Amino acid sequence: MTTIRQEDLIQSVADAFQFISYYHPVDFIKAMAEAYEHEQSPAAKNAMAQILINSRMSAEGHRPVCQDTGIAVVYLKIGMGVRWDAKMSVTDMVSEGVRRAYTNKDNPLRASVVADPDGTRKNTKDNAPAVVHMEVVPGDKLEVKLAAKGGGSESKSRFAVLNPSDSVVDWVLEQIPTMGGDWCPPGMLGVGIGGTPEKAMVLAKESLLDHLSMHELKARGAKTRAEELRLELFEKVNALGMGAQGLGGLTTVLDVKVLDYPTHAVMKPVAIVPNCAATRHLEFVLDGSGPAKFEAPSLDSWPKLAVDMAAGAKRVNLETLTKAESATWKAGDRLLLNGKILTGRDAAHKRIADLIAKGEKLPVDFTNKLIYYVGPVDPVRDEVVGPAGPTTSRRMDKFMETMLGKTGLLGSIGKSERGAQAVEVIKRLKGVHLIAVGGAAYLVAKAIRASRVLAFQDLGMEAIYEFEVKDMPVTVAVDTTGNSVHESGPREWRGKIGKIPVARR
Repeated sequence: MTTIRQEDLIQSVADAFQFISYYHPVDFIKAMAEAYEHEQSPAAKNAMAQILINSRMSAEGHRPVCQDTGIAVVYLKIGMGVRWDAKMSVTDMVSEGVRRAYTNKDNPLRASVVADPDGTRKNTKDNAPAVVHMEVVPGDKLEVKLAAKGGGSESKSRFAVLNPSDSVVDWVLEQIPTMGGDWCPPGMLGVGIGGTPEKAMVLAKESLLDHLSMHELKARGAKTRAEELRLELFEKVNALGMGAQGLGGLTTVLDVKVLDYPTHAVMKPVAIVPNCAATRHLEFVLDGSGPAKFEAPSLDSWPKLAVDMAAGAKRVNLETLTKAESATWKAGDRLLLNGKILTGRDAAHKRIADLIAKGEKLPVDFTNKLIYYVGPVDPVRDEVVGPAGPTTSRRMDKFMETMLGKTGLLGSIGKSERGAQAVEVIKRLKGVHLIAVGGAAYLVAKAIRASRVLAFQDLGMEAIYEFEVKDMPVTVAVDTTGNSVHESGPREWRGKIGKIPVARR
């Protein structure tokens, strides 16, 4: 009989979420480094370089690899021989560990969880509660697997109930282009097949907690239908040419995982859950001897990249920027921004739109400015801002008409592509959309030299900030003519790879 103390589980969960906030799994780093060396697309290669450099910086500085430090997902296998020295429920213990991790004074993590999701959507302030899955199994130990899943990748999850004769591969290949770059590829793709609808989703999520092993699988060959699917999907998804950040390239997925479960004879539930470039997961076992201990990986695991971000890039003075100058930018151009930018996400955009609709004065002057879609981590020590990478751009699509047409705004900065309607608005109103690399939040933050809140302070990380930046690296994703790198890039590389015909336009 093993006794697990309440404090041991709480502290182990807290330490684990801190650990994964700044240490990528070593297998992920090695796979990303290999993909970087193999990549031929300049845009994708540059994005991968930023992800790898950011990852090493985070490991050295013990600060989050991504500003979206995720929602806590925990899988527990509780041995039948385990007894508890605890007054809290198991779920409450896990959530207390999450609370402790996310409010750590030395490395505070961004609180992104909101309660009353279809009502007030009030932030819980500590990222609790966790999403917990429990299973009682033979044995006398507690096995814990956990992950911090960012909203950008989670929101690109897909589910369908296929007919028994339908092709899982065909369905997955239909879904990947609709996911675009919002989930920050290259990463992992988790596929769950069978059971019931909710079981398929849980399987897909759980599969992502496994180690990357595609090279080993390719070397020895498939032994099961699930492994056959892994190999086929790995080849065919990468042949789509989506590439890093959806910019077009050779590598979209580093690995594909498949878990299955018996299902009803009349159906085939299938789920996809992607893991982004901010892959964060860990596993440990409690045996009653105390809290889990985690060994920091050697920095030798990270490649030492010397990439000149200024090479081939144009420096832009934001203080003198005009619509005439931004009209000279072309999709795919790399820029280094210098000067002041404003920030704003979903909640701020909603308030701005409401103020304009009421004819009220805006609290901020957007004339000839760029707005950065970001919700930064709180700063510590001498930081002016914590990790501050871009959030998904398409969530702000419905506000583009108002922002570009009624505020004097020149354009936006986010991650990944805009929807077709937003691109049309950008073209018609001669705006621009720029992207920073998702998964390079600590690197981006180093370009921010000053920060202050200008409006909506009550929104916390969703307030409107003014950032003063120096050589902030971005790429023109949509230019004033409506050309989009997220359309041209994948199309070009799909043709170059040559395994899937180039779509006619």
